[in-house]
Amino acid sequence: MKVLAGDIGGTNARLAIADVGARSVRLRLEKRFPSRDYPALAPIVQEFLAQVTQKVDRACFGVAGPVVAGTVRASNLPWEIRTKELAADIGIARTCVINDFDAVGEGLPWLKDDDLVTLQHGQRVKHGAIALIGPGSGLGQGLLVWQGGRYVVQPSEGGHASFAAMNALQWGLVEHLRTIHNHVSYERVLSGPGLVYVYGYLAQRGIAREQDSVRAEMEREDPAAVITRHALAQSDVLCERTLDLFVSVLGAQAGNFALAVVATGGVYLAGGIAPRIVDKLRDPRFLDAFHSKGRLSTLLATIPVSVITNTNVGVMGAAAVAARLK
Repeated sequence: MKVLAGDIGGTNARLAIADVGARSVRLRLEKRFPSRDYPALAPIVQEFLAQVTQKVDRACFGVAGPVVAGTVRASNLPWEIRTKELAADIGIARTCVINDFDAVGEGLPWLKDDDLVTLQHGQRVKHGAIALIGPGSGLGQGLLVWQGGRYVVQPSEGGHASFAAMNALQWGLVEHLRTIHNHVSYERVLSGPGLVYVYGYLAQRGIAREQDSVRAEMEREDPAAVITRHALAQSDVLCERTLDLFVSVLGAQAGNFALAVVATGGVYLAGGIAPRIVDKLRDPRFLDAFHSKGRLSTLLATIPVSVITNTNVGVMGAAAVAARLK
């Protein structure tokens, strides 16, 4: 069955025509659009459909933001998407909108072994709850629970929970972020914009000197990408310290979420940033923070942890949902 599927984030909107079979989801035609260049989702979909010859009668889009009664206010875009209006605008009556990490969860069963990198093998419990977490333009979270003979995805907005500092340096980061935002959530740290905030805070604290050449690159390119590139290449100390702090906070929040849902079925890291920093996630900082839960540290040490490196997992999940539409 051919369907239209999309993964709509604050930075990019990925659309694809997908073939959904009993045992596979294959993306036949894919295109990426810069989300902020468009006033709404419908014009992106219309532009995409004008370039394809395949006819589809089902569509599903995973969107970063809470979906309530068929409506979603995008978390990192100035959009409000109403499913019925979107369906009419794109000419596909069977259209649905789901949370972006709902789509990641729906895509999980379709992944292959080489789509995953294991950070901790652990001891997977059959039918145990599964936690999903991933930084990108924002911080996405979701979970899967076993119901009625299969995993059912439950969206979460846990990325907007209040950020809990673990040490003096992080308490300073909270105070720094409070001068910018009324509420300091985990997303304010664990996201592309969050990386930039952390970089600015560490520079202000004098943790390392900011290089003029790096600042110039950040003015020309995506600042988070510049920070990540230099950190991984070990070509700038301030960028390295920024990613060190980021990875520690990500480990802590992944552990928090694993405890919240008792994720004995595993924790999966997704989103736009995690696949790019796999080598850094292998650094002890991530798992040290993940395990650091006092009396329940031993439980965290048994939970499998993997990074999803297939960046199309959300599109694949949306396609699977589209195929089930009646």
